[in-house]
Amino acid sequence: MTFDTALPVIFMALMGLAMLTYVVLDGYDLGVGLLLPRGTPEQKDMMIASIGPFWDANETWLVLGVGILLIAFPKAHGMVLTAMYLPVTLMLIGLILRGVAFDFRAKAQDSHKALWNRVFFTGSGLASMAQGWMLGHYVTGLQTGWQFDVFAGAIALALPAAYVLLGACWLILKTEGELQRKAVVWARLAWPPVVVGLGLISLATPWVSPIVRDRWFKMPEFIALLPIPLMTVIALVVARALLNSPKVLGGLCWLPFTLVTSVFVLGFIGLAYSIFPYVVMDKLTLWQAASSPAALKVILIGVCISVPAIAGYTVFAYRVFGGKATALRYA
Repeated sequence: MTFDTALPVIFMALMGLAMLTYVVLDGYDLGVGLLLPRGTPEQKDMMIASIGPFWDANETWLVLGVGILLIAFPKAHGMVLTAMYLPVTLMLIGLILRGVAFDFRAKAQDSHKALWNRVFFTGSGLASMAQGWMLGHYVTGLQTGWQFDVFAGAIALALPAAYVLLGACWLILKTEGELQRKAVVWARLAWPPVVVGLGLISLATPWVSPIVRDRWFKMPEFIALLPIPLMTVIALVVARALLNSPKVLGGLCWLPFTLVTSVFVLGFIGLAYSIFPYVVMDKLTLWQAASSPAALKVILIGVCISVPAIAGYTVFAYRVFGGKATALRYA
């Protein structure tokens, strides 16, 4: 493979990495937003404080992923946006509502804070469900029909549940006392819907996508790929066992979040295997959708600057604001 033919693969890997990072990092703060109504007023403030230093920067990875899709794979960008214009719009509305609510609740009087908490919750739910709907239709190659809508609808419900589980595990990691104990209960409640949703979606995916069926259920590929679902099951079972242990309130508070994150990573690996070498399943390959090699080489220069900068800032932010969350203070 020459460098010119490898360029689309490089950009696809970078786009996938950006989207995976976004789903994990913004996933937990979307989950915290969905859990917000369950806290007391004081706990709501601490829940927001736990994501305050990170949530806005987390969305930078979404901008990076969509930007790579636009400039490196313009044909795919046009096809995807044309097919999913409405859910993309709803997702953006949800993210805007979250941003507005986050800033306004910090300045609002106590009598108005409840309104902005509801707006933050609504924006989190709208963005989460829209992302699930888009993922469902993307996996099926943007096909239309009732069965594909049902499949996308199932993921639109399952993804917010997964975000809630991730958000609860984040609160276990970042908080203490009564809120941490509540977060353990919330994680226990979110665990069964996530497991059931993952199971049903795993069974339905081969039905709605012949390509996925052929790639996963042929020998010897089936044996080679078996560690992915097995490791997913193990991670979920161990996470559930930890949620029943008092150690999760102490030194092992980081482990449930790590295990649930690994479930997202394993799901991404499975999705990447199912899709490659397509950008849009069964419609456009990497090389058909990519910009010219000359354009990709120029774009690569910018990516080599921007990606390390974004990654470096992300690592720096999480190091500076590591440890347990403290109350937010505004100048």
